[in-house]
Amino acid sequence: MRRAAWILVICLVVGLVLWVLLGRGSGGRGGNVSDEPSVEAGVRDIEHRLLLTGEVVPAFLVQIKSEVGGKIKELMVRPGDEVKRGEILAVIDDTEILTEKASAETEIEGSLLALEKTRGNYERARALFEEKLISREVYENLRADFAIAENALEKARARLRTVEDRLSKTKIVAPADGTVLDVLVNVGQVVVAAASVNAGTVLMEYGDLKTLLINSHVNQVDSPLLKPGQEMVVKVAGANFKPVRARIEFIAPLATVRNNIKGFQVQALILENDGRLKPGMSVTMEVPVARVTGVVSVPISAIFRHEDKMVVYVRKAGLTELREVEVGINDFGFAEIRRGVSAGEEILLFEPSMGGKG
Repeated sequence: MRRAAWILVICLVVGLVLWVLLGRGSGGRGGNVSDEPSVEAGVRDIEHRLLLTGEVVPAFLVQIKSEVGGKIKELMVRPGDEVKRGEILAVIDDTEILTEKASAETEIEGSLLALEKTRGNYERARALFEEKLISREVYENLRADFAIAENALEKARARLRTVEDRLSKTKIVAPADGTVLDVLVNVGQVVVAAASVNAGTVLMEYGDLKTLLINSHVNQVDSPLLKPGQEMVVKVAGANFKPVRARIEFIAPLATVRNNIKGFQVQALILENDGRLKPGMSVTMEVPVARVTGVVSVPISAIFRHEDKMVVYVRKAGLTELREVEVGINDFGFAEIRRGVSAGEEILLFEPSMGGKG
């Protein structure tokens, strides 16, 4: 029994060796390649599309900050809330400002009393001076006191206006219709006012999700193929997502470097937003940049580089022929063949190890 099994194994090994030798022997230069995968050169329309990547952003995006510092008293919204222009987003504790307001009002009252007193003195002095009953020096001093009192009242009123302006700014309101994207502070947290000398604390991020853009960075080689007004197809990778259309709105006039690649910022307006695209999503875009119709074409995988030339392997009468070709545009699947191949010719889909002129 064991002897029969060994005989069977030996037969299988010998058969395998003979199959390999015979198969390899028939695949040499100009050999029979009838079993090799191939395709016929066909005639089709080809549209070359530029592949880009980008990120969805709101057309209107702003960081909400407070113009007055203090403790967060109330947060009126949460991420995702849609609000109208002028609606209150947050409230800053106004206790200290109300104290300043009361002080300013008291100061105004005191300034009014002082003004009335100096006004009476000045008016009496003027009458006496006109009758030459007091000296000019006394009159001028009383007139100056009256002017100083007027100035003190105006300063007190200006201070009150400043305090009231600060008080109004303790209520942070929406700058436009939009959506709260993120809230970055908590009730009780002390925030720093935004001023020219510092950036201030960001309370929340706010944007308009009805109008979305796509920001992309296009390398300097491909950027000349783009122009404002071009439409593109937008897709989301790895999702059951129906593609939407977008239109190029802006191409930066100055190149920038991003990820060690010099290129230009490109912004596209999403034309069909049904709510599935969200800010921050990564998308791919296909921009049609060239199109030819009724041209001879072969699969891109059937084109190879040989001695710095583009070539294909043509099968004729069971023999392999290496042929130089002139390649035009491609659509990521098929490439236009401008010269070197005729429609209907059989093209190998791989490079034979010993392929050459038949």
